[in-house]
Amino acid sequence: MKLFQCQSCGNILYFENRTCERCGHRLAYLPETRTLSALEPAGADDWTPLAARDRPSRFCANAVHDACNWLVPPGSGDAFCLACRHNGTIPDVSNPEHLARWREMEFAKHRLFYSLLRWNLPLKTRAEDPEHGLIFHFLADPPENQGPKVMTGHDNGVITIALVEADDAEREKRRREMGEPYRTLLGHFRHEVGHHYWDLLVRDAGRLEACRAVFGDDSQDYNAALQRHYEQGTPANWQENYVSAYATTHPWEDFAETWAHYLHIVDTLEMASAFGMQVHPLLDAGGELAARIDFDPYEAQSIEQIVAAWLPFVFALNSVNRAMGQGDLYPFVLAPPVIGKLGFIHGLVHGTI
Repeated sequence: MKLFQCQSCGNILYFENRTCERCGHRLAYLPETRTLSALEPAGADDWTPLAARDRPSRFCANAVHDACNWLVPPGSGDAFCLACRHNGTIPDVSNPEHLARWREMEFAKHRLFYSLLRWNLPLKTRAEDPEHGLIFHFLADPPENQGPKVMTGHDNGVITIALVEADDAEREKRRREMGEPYRTLLGHFRHEVGHHYWDLLVRDAGRLEACRAVFGDDSQDYNAALQRHYEQGTPANWQENYVSAYATTHPWEDFAETWAHYLHIVDTLEMASAFGMQVHPLLDAGGELAARIDFDPYEAQSIEQIVAAWLPFVFALNSVNRAMGQGDLYPFVLAPPVIGKLGFIHGLVHGTI
């Protein structure tokens, strides 16, 4: 993720900002130019972006709920932006609690789409591709004793996210119950969309054998593997080959977890780069823990370039978190086999495999 700048007053802006706190201009994100722009009214429902005065447009229909700050591309007949047009089911917005949780989900989903659009990955809606199009359902649990709770998951392009995951206390409770070191809304989105891109970029693109050589045989029974995982737990030495304990469940989950971590790493490095961060410990005379992020992580030439910057950077941030009495920012180990798997994901998103 980048930092942005107000075209009217030069104030530094963040991706989710709706208004410039210095000059008061309304703001919107232009996905086709990857720019957060100050706006001027252009009559009716149209706005003129100061970053692209020749591209007057209107807000996504979800802006009325303060759930989106993106503009619809000029000339589009869609009511929704490039991210929100993939929504299938949203919660009842007349319920204030549901509305607040849905907004949190949209913040995470739009960050996901920032990455997907950066790599120009396939993004067909369900209307454009009824069999494999990407669609999101944000579902609230039914009242007690009136049905099963919503399960977050993916099924052939259909991603369901349980609305309760936007409740910080409930999500933390589930994280502890499942023994996870990390559980966030953004992590859910990045993981579940990884399953979708396994379908598109591996299964449907003739890369099954290449993927199996890295992640293992995905033809093994998934339900049996899932049951075995929850009954027997993870292997004692799982960190030597997997990025997370859940990745040991099945090759599909290994792929989705690795996909999510690749997005975590690349997007975090871009933000670090936007702040001009570099790591050069005073006691590191040999430079083993030094790193300078002087490249665009989204356009990195290799996974080695990304990892060489990531390891010193995250070591430093984990240490800073501990100084505040917090857990590690990134509580995971990138063993050589895991880096190899990240390299496979890198090749997929860049079209080099």
